[in-house]
Amino acid sequence: MSKHGKILVAMSGGIDSTVTAVMLAEEGYEVVGITMKTWDYASSGGGKKETGCCSLDSINDARAIAVKYGIHHMILDIREEFGDFVINNFVDEYIAGRTPNPCVLCNTHIKWEALLKRAEMLDCEFIATGHY
Repeated sequence: MSKHGKILVAMSGGIDSTVTAVMLAEEGYEVVGITMKTWDYASSGGGKKETGCCSLDSINDARAIAVKYGIHHMILDIREEFGDFVINNFVDEYIAGRTPNPCVLCNTHIKWEALLKRAEMLDCEFIATGHY
């Protein structure tokens, strides 16, 4: 049983979400780390080393950090929603000569809804990220 409650922390594998997760655990929260898988890395045609937001390396970094600090960690597979909504929109906008920002669509239409649903499923009282 935790001192302050159960909290779902969106862990990107970067320093901000890592510090968030570790500090909350140290403060007595039961932290559940979650990282979103947005892309099928095996068939993406990318190089061996995938870096950056939402990459396979980021997922592995988040998992390693969680293991190191004794934080339960899971991966949330949102590949289908991400592809259908974000990637398809990105391609359409790019072809139309506009410069789309895929993060805005993901944050607004996919990420927060997915996090809220998972938090409810896991009986988490709060959601935290390292982002502002």
